[in-house]
Amino acid sequence: MKQSKISRRSFLLGLGAVSAAAALTACGGSSASTAVSGSAAASGSGVVYRTLDEIKASGTINIGVFSDKNPFGYVDENGEYQGYDVYFGNRLGEDLGVEINYVSTEAANRIEYLQTGKVDVILANFTVTPERAEEVDFALPYMNVALGVISPDSAVVTTLDNWNPDDQMIVISGTTAETYLTKEYPDIPLQKYDSYATAKNALENGNGVAWANDNTEVIAFAKQNPGYTVGIASLGSQDTIAPAVSQGNTTVLDWLNDEIKALGEENFFHADYEATLVNTYGTEFEDELVVEGGVTAADSASSETASSEAASSEAAASSAAAQ
Repeated sequence: MKQSKISRRSFLLGLGAVSAAAALTACGGSSASTAVSGSAAASGSGVVYRTLDEIKASGTINIGVFSDKNPFGYVDENGEYQGYDVYFGNRLGEDLGVEINYVSTEAANRIEYLQTGKVDVILANFTVTPERAEEVDFALPYMNVALGVISPDSAVVTTLDNWNPDDQMIVISGTTAETYLTKEYPDIPLQKYDSYATAKNALENGNGVAWANDNTEVIAFAKQNPGYTVGIASLGSQDTIAPAVSQGNTTVLDWLNDEIKALGEENFFHADYEATLVNTYGTEFEDELVVEGGVTAADSASSETASSEAASSEAAASSAAAQ
């Protein structure tokens, strides 16, 4: 679903509201951005957001997604948003009972779009990192991810050790690939692009010897474009992808977490994978990539270990009491 066109009357009303807000600002009053988010303004954080009740009252939720990252978020030949993240976004709008306004974002703009109130939620294949968690609030995860490196079949890159200083690595600004390589491989020259489309074009044009990005993205590219190989399928740590909201927007965050848990009970994200990703990755990657109910394999293992340790302690206590 996409938001309907704005009527001329609504446009003029909105223009008048902006003019009024500007006048108030000139007199020392509230700014327009502050006016749309009383809850956020009260915190004094400077971050703009709408609460869950405000979103419901408006009848529309603004969700940031990619428009050029097939099969996760892209615009099809009919001008409609499609992909794994969009399938999830459609369900959020349905369960919240509101229309959806999809907002196209690039990797480097995701945090900014949340902090300025341009979107209520980001579903743009957003990898959870400690650095990002200092600027936004992440909900429970719905997918696993790591980094990967793709290169032409004629010169497959299988390691980053002993890198030729004349060779450049393609990355997208604002991604975990850029952060990881800058920290772990500072001697590798990075050729940075603002969007997935321009990075793909750079690889195809031979502007760099390889492209580092989410392994899900480079695996998809290799399957869809003969002549390229993912020489490094897993680089760095195993991470997760999750929705993000503005820091302090607890009402939307809590609703998202409850929603992800509820969707896990119906295996929603497996259905999402089978509807949007299976043609790209096949069924062999499904259980590896999908996270249901916000619980990763690592979380399950940790929970089982804790339960086992608790049972052992209880048994030991019972034995000691019996003696």
